Amino acid sequence: MILCPCKKCGNIYWHFPEVVYEHLIVDGFIRGYKKWIFHGECTSNGTSSTINPTYPDTDYHQHVRQDDMEDMLRDAFNMHSHGEQSFLPDFIISEDCNIGENVFCETGTSAPNEEPNEEAANFYNLLNEMNEELYEGSKYSKLFFCIRLFHLKCLGGWTGNSFTMLLEFLREMFPFAKIPQSCQDMKRLIKDLGFGYDKIHSCLNDCMLYWGDQKNQQSCHVCGKSRWMNSNTEDVNTDEGGAQLRKKPVKVLRYFPLKPRLQRLFMSSKTAESMRWHNDKRTDDGLLRHPADSLAWKSFDSKFPSFASDPRNVRLELAADGFNPFKIMSTSYSTWPVVLVPYNLPPWICMKQSSSILSMIIPGEKGPGNDIDIYLQPLI
Repeated sequence: MILCPCKKCGNIYWHFPEVVYEHLIVDGFIRGYKKWIFHGECTSNGTSSTINPTYPDTDYHQHVRQDDMEDMLRDAFNMHSHGEQSFLPDFIISEDCNIGENVFCETGTSAPNEEPNEEAANFYNLLNEMNEELYEGSKYSKLFFCIRLFHLKCLGGWTGNSFTMLLEFLREMFPFAKIPQSCQDMKRLIKDLGFGYDKIHSCLNDCMLYWGDQKNQQSCHVCGKSRWMNSNTEDVNTDEGGAQLRKKPVKVLRYFPLKPRLQRLFMSSKTAESMRWHNDKRTDDGLLRHPADSLAWKSFDSKFPSFASDPRNVRLELAADGFNPFKIMSTSYSTWPVVLVPYNLPPWICMKQSSSILSMIIPGEKGPGNDIDIYLQPLI
């Protein structure tokens, strides 16, 4: 959908192109909209965020930033506009707003009281962060700053402590900016985007996971080893000075839930169409260009015709290998990431790093070997 530049909508309401065409025929263009900055046309300075001085709605333009956080949030939570108003700072979500129906309330108004679900609450929390400027007059939001900086942390392999020191330095140099105080604060801010993971304790000898019905067990029912690094089975220990010390498990599996990640592939307007490529746009001439051309794929389709009948069903490749996370070859330590590759995508996309889905990280210090099936239980 696009913003409608007709006289009634005024580049505020979103509609499908067919509806916009009808509005323009009936009502005509809004006066003063000569530079199509809301529809991809750049101004003389090369940006699309500076509005024509004759444009009447200057208050609206003040809130148009150069980041694309709004589109990202809409794709991430599948909350696309259907004629409702775009995200403006003048329109906030009141405490008694009916979030379940995706209603935007003007400041000071009320709506029927309804408890929002967790996903909707996360969406509107991030929406508030998106509408919060990094500093007064900034063209970027606080959310955009946090996501970009955290992305650099991941690419550069910065430790949590070094990242916190960087944030402290930035806050000291720019006290007027709304910069998180620590790495943990930034993680809490962007956690609602779905970047979190589940921690699942495992046996020292890879016998079992403390998961599901066995979540509360204190020792392995196979080898008898304790779940914790010490023999005490209390949740919290007390040292000689009387201070409480939280216990540490001997092994922790990091599991990234698969279902929401697959849902994101179809929520995003940029990837939903590509997830049907193997059925809709693949050239079927007998040549092997894609896994869908292989005999194994066709054999699977013949055995499970109900699954193959819907091209939106996801085909995944599972890959796992060990590596030394400490970059010291003299140290014997092996951590095993488990990566999934969606084969629904075109071949020039599915093998890119951005298309790989990190599903879990199996802890070391030794490889799981034949016991890897124990760790794959949450995924399978």
